[in-house]
Amino acid sequence: MKAPISWIWVFKKKNSFSDGGKSGGLKMKQVSFMGVVCTVMLFIVYRTTNYQYQAYKETEMEERMHPFNQEILLSSRKLDGLPRGIIQARSDLELRPLWLTSSKLTVDYSNRNLLAIAAGIKQKHSVDDIVQKFLPENFTIILFHYDGNVKGWWDLEWSNQAIHIVAHNQTKWWFAKRFLHPDVVSIYDYIFLWDEDLGVEDFNPARYLEIVREAGLEISQPALHPNSSDIHHRITVRAKKKKFHRRVYDSRGSVKCTEESRGPPCTGFVEGMAPVFSRSAWHCTWHLIQNDLVHGWGLDMKLGYCAQGDRTKNVGVVDSEFIFHKGIQSLGGGDSPEKKVSNSKKIRRQSTREFTMFKERWNRAVEEDKKWIDPFKSDQRRRKKQRLRNNH
Repeated sequence: MKAPISWIWVFKKKNSFSDGGKSGGLKMKQVSFMGVVCTVMLFIVYRTTNYQYQAYKETEMEERMHPFNQEILLSSRKLDGLPRGIIQARSDLELRPLWLTSSKLTVDYSNRNLLAIAAGIKQKHSVDDIVQKFLPENFTIILFHYDGNVKGWWDLEWSNQAIHIVAHNQTKWWFAKRFLHPDVVSIYDYIFLWDEDLGVEDFNPARYLEIVREAGLEISQPALHPNSSDIHHRITVRAKKKKFHRRVYDSRGSVKCTEESRGPPCTGFVEGMAPVFSRSAWHCTWHLIQNDLVHGWGLDMKLGYCAQGDRTKNVGVVDSEFIFHKGIQSLGGGDSPEKKVSNSKKIRRQSTREFTMFKERWNRAVEEDKKWIDPFKSDQRRRKKQRLRNNH
């Protein structure tokens, strides 16, 4: 195998050539050759440096636009001291036995779903009715006790099978943000994040999930009985002759819902009292929940962005399995009627304030993220262009 030709060989080789007036021409050729080599090397250095600079600028911009990416990178570096095979990045909410009997050395935690309720002792019987429906259907139960009273639940047969978390005067969105991280609930196919004041006489969880799977609903809710309290949007009311529905048609009120409607509250909408999320939809929704905006106002209008696709198809209301919303406000209530009314007004003012803050944050985020494209506005533009073409 021949050794590679070095630059030193090029210069030494000139002495082996005969002169005869040719040495001057040879030197000129060598100088020209070296000039070409230097030019090529300078060009390569320039392109490399320019590429690195552009990459640096893009990375710097990306870090400003998406600071969490840097946090994830830093977090992964903190794990460098561990071998990859021992790292478990996820958890669950399953109660584990202190020991396993020989007849049951392994426990199957597959095909499970989660029911999470913010509960106060005053709604104990209502919550008991709900849980009794869910337990036989392979549900894990978690109660968020906002009144600090856990002792009052121990007389219920299922209580020791549930997970109890206590924090005084906190909402279900506060609890969900802190205790239902996607990495903690990743084994559950569906997450039911419900209020406590729901009547479930006409609701069956198994049949409900069967419909949800068939319809491909990533975000859903059971329809509300027409006589329910606090019905805010027509789309949530039960349609008696349907199994489920994705949109509503309504010419009343300030918002007209027609066939042309492409967003909430006419389609792609569920309300906050009894939402149900697929695993993927919850992963997105958890990141949408604002850590400090605990009442969740305005969140329902944006849930469609977490529907893993077209919200007019992947979000729906199940009519054949419906609930009754009682509209009982226990959180923040006082001992006297006057205190209850006063606290209710304060909560509403705070909720309204948070609603404004949420809208401002959304608008600011949209403005700052130059790479983000609103999928539903672009869809509307495409449909408008299609109609114009059809009309011509």
